[in-house]
Amino acid sequence: MKIHIQHQALVRAKERGTNLEEIKIVFHSGSPIPAKYGRKGKAKIFDFQQKRFNEFYEQKRVEIFYAEDNDDIIILTVYVFYEKWE
Repeated sequence: MKIHIQHQALVRAKERGTNLEEIKIVFHSGSPIPAKYGRKGKAKIFDFQQKRFNEFYEQKRVEIFYAEDNDDIIILTVYVFYEKWE
């Protein structure tokens, strides 16, 4: 199984505060989340402990949405949320 990430999804992921390494971690060890249009989703919470846009956040949640094509995984969208989850 090979993981591909659409170029625009990676660009937006970096803007939102994550990277390819974290995206792969979410895919391999994240929890399943609901997704639409026949896609699948996973999410994982990471310790953050730093400022983003002058606001301090303890954690960030990275969500990925992907499609399966035979033996390939295609990452379509990546979201990042900053907060504290318990």
